[in-house]
Amino acid sequence: MTRVGLVLEGGAMRGLYTAGVLDVLMEENVLVDGIIGVSAGALFGLNYFSNQKGRALRYNKKYSKDLRFISVLSLLLTGNLVNKSFAYYKVTKKLDPFDNDTYLKNNKDFYAVITNVKTGNPEYVKINDVYQDLEVIRATSAMPLASRMIKINNELYLDGGITDSIPIAKMQEMHYDKIIVVLTQPKDYRKEKLSLKKENIIKRKFKKYPLLIDAMFKRPEKYNETIKKIIAMENKKEIFVIRPSKKLVINIFDRNKEKMQEIYNVGVNDTKKILKDLKKYLEK
Repeated sequence: MTRVGLVLEGGAMRGLYTAGVLDVLMEENVLVDGIIGVSAGALFGLNYFSNQKGRALRYNKKYSKDLRFISVLSLLLTGNLVNKSFAYYKVTKKLDPFDNDTYLKNNKDFYAVITNVKTGNPEYVKINDVYQDLEVIRATSAMPLASRMIKINNELYLDGGITDSIPIAKMQEMHYDKIIVVLTQPKDYRKEKLSLKKENIIKRKFKKYPLLIDAMFKRPEKYNETIKKIIAMENKKEIFVIRPSKKLVINIFDRNKEKMQEIYNVGVNDTKKILKDLKKYLEK
């Protein structure tokens, strides 16, 4: 039997593009056997296995102006731009509940990428129960300059995108026959080397963690190498890539509902255009 894997890049609010992609795939009943998500890719990708079309866009728009959700005030008061108690726990369990029962019944493999602060390496954690694993989900999207480190089993973690922004190699290791990759940057995008100013900020903030600093400095080069590999595999029809047809102009501080909807709509429209080709790829 053919096993289909799905790789979801992060990208903060650009992840709403991924949400649009996934909602179309849900509508079209495109089934996958496993997912590896990074940062926003993990946050929004979980809804795929709980079969909650529209949820990611809905709660982001609904709480876009709520200071308890994502705000500089939360950063100042708690050390986390994305508020822990409200955004991760209250929204997930009460205000717009994640359907954990459906997720559990789905019994599919979902992995979130997190970065070990001490080792500077990625770790791939299986999310067995979303309600029980919320700290792992927080860790995968814990932006290094806008979040506190998250302790899991006496180890400290930050955003998985630091060390493996697009975990295509890990998905290959898991021996999936077909792999769909959802990116949040257009084909010509490449990461630029960090500015000297940003390097100095990172050195000061993480001086106790030299391996993390090294990983952060090497991230642009590693990311660009991964993109090169993905394009080569795509050209050989070894994987199927869904990426934005244009640059997605939105950042974590942008709480404009219309812009969120626009980013989501790009994901929906791009996916509808390639559905025929995607289904051909999966059928071969």
